[in-house]
Amino acid sequence: QVPVTESGGGLVQAGDSLRLSCAASGRTFAFTDVGWFRQTPGSERALVAAFDYSEGATFYTDSVKGRFTISIDNAKNTVYLQMNSLKPEDTGVYYCATKRSGRAAYNRWGQGTHVTVSS
Repeated sequence: QVPVTESGGGLVQAGDSLRLSCAASGRTFAFTDVGWFRQTPGSERALVAAFDYSEGATFYTDSVKGRFTISIDNAKNTVYLQMNSLKPEDTGVYYCATKRSGRAAYNRWGQGTHVTVSS
């Protein structure tokens, strides 16, 4: 599966925007599902947004619908998570993960990037 590296996190104020990047290392995202997960202290990683390769469909958890957008730039082998109207509850470590299209579990994870949203 596709190894990835995240970037783009930072400290912002509520209402600001950030764009996270997930770059593939030496591979493309063909036949690959990609997910963005968020982890906060004491909690497990939770899926925030995902791209299903076989369906060409996107998924968003309810709390980010209308604010976050996942997209793929195949020319740059990069997946983005555009985050608008950020809220303090969006704070966490964001991980990009990949799996072979159709497989159940994500099995390739990036190192994570920190997002802190102050009120």
